[in-house]
Amino acid sequence: MVKRKLGKSGLEVSGIGLGCMRMSFGQNPLPDREEMIALIRKAVELGVTFFDTAEVYGPYTNEELVGEALEPFKGEVVIATKFGFDLYPDGRPGWRGLNSRPEHIKKAVEGSLRRLKVDAIDLYYQHRVDPNVPIEDVAGAVKDLIQEGKVRYFGLSEASAETIRRAHAVCPVAAVQSEYSLWWRKPEEEVLPTCEELGIGFVPYSPLGKGFLTGTIDEKTQFDSTDIRSSIPRFQPEAIRANLVLLIL
Repeated sequence: MVKRKLGKSGLEVSGIGLGCMRMSFGQNPLPDREEMIALIRKAVELGVTFFDTAEVYGPYTNEELVGEALEPFKGEVVIATKFGFDLYPDGRPGWRGLNSRPEHIKKAVEGSLRRLKVDAIDLYYQHRVDPNVPIEDVAGAVKDLIQEGKVRYFGLSEASAETIRRAHAVCPVAAVQSEYSLWWRKPEEEVLPTCEELGIGFVPYSPLGKGFLTGTIDEKTQFDSTDIRSSIPRFQPEAIRANLVLLIL
C-alpha cells in the first residue's frame, strides 16, 4: 500500500483510507456488526492505516464500532473523527443544528476518546463550519486539546478557502476533507490551490460519487429514506438519467 503524508503536517497515512460511516449509519438495513469489524481488520491486513468516522454517525455507534475493531492495532493506524453537530440528548439519529462552541468541542472529545478506546485522536475534523462560532475560536479550542495531548492533528471538512486560511493562522490545519470526484470538482477552484499553498493535506471523500461512478446505479434505483442519497438532488431519477453519460465516458 502506498503511504502519503498529509501536507507538511508529518501525519502519514495509507494512500487509500476506509470511510466507515455506512457500516452503522445512513442505510437500511444496516450491515452485520461482526462482519463490519472483520472487514475493518481485513483492511488493516491489506495495508490500510487510515480510518474515518464521526460522533454523528449513529450517533456514536460508528465510533464504538471503529474503536472495537481497531483496538488490537493501537499505534499502527490513524483514526480520524469529527465534531460539530448539536446532537439530540436522547441519542436518537439526526441533529438539532451545528455546535462548534469551544466548550462543546471539549466535551465532545471526551466521548470520542472513550468510544474509540484511544488516548488521543489522531485527526480531529470540524465536521461542518458553524456560522455562529468564529473559526478562530474553533481552531483555538482544538489547539488547546493538542497541547493537552488529547488530539494530535486538526482538520476541517467542507470548509471554504477563506475559512481554511483563518483557521490555519491559529492552529495548523493538517488536512481538509471535502467531496471530490469526476462529477464534483468544485474543490479544484479554490480549496485545492489553498491547500497546496499552505502545505495542507487534502482528503477526498466519495471519490466514486457515492456509488454512482461504479456503474451500479441508474434512474430506476430507489433509495430508502434512511439512505443519505435519497435527499441529494444528484440522485433524483432525472439527474441520474442526465449524468449516465459520465459512465459511458
